[in-house]
Amino acid sequence: MTMPENGGEPVAALSLTSSTVDEITVVKVDGVLDATTREQFADCLVMAGSDLILDLAGVTFMDSRALGLIVHHWQTSLASGAKFALIGVEYSKSKVMWITGLAQRLPLYDTLDDALAAIK
Repeated sequence: MTMPENGGEPVAALSLTSSTVDEITVVKVDGVLDATTREQFADCLVMAGSDLILDLAGVTFMDSRALGLIVHHWQTSLASGAKFALIGVEYSKSKVMWITGLAQRLPLYDTLDDALAAIK
C-alpha cells in the first residue's frame, strides 16, 4: 500500500485483474512493478498458468526484478510450448526492457488482437 499525498485512503501500489480470451489468461497490470510488489506479481504469474498475455499498459514503473519475473515466465512458456505475449508496453514506464535489450527479444504487441493473432 502507498499513502496518497493528499492524506486520503491508502491506495494499492499494484492491481492485477485476470480474464480469459480464447482459452488464454490475460492479466491486466496497473501500477508499480518493483521490489514492493514483486511477491504479489510473482504469485499472479504462478496462478495465471502457462498460456498468458500480460497487458502492461497500466504499468507506471517497472524495475529489473519485475522484468526478471517476466523473462522467467516467458522462458518457461517457450520451453513448454505455451503461448506468451506482452501488450501495451510503453518505453517511458518500462525503460529497463530497452536498456537490457530485451524489448527486441520479448514478444511485444500493441493490442490484444495483435497478440492473439500472432500466438494462435
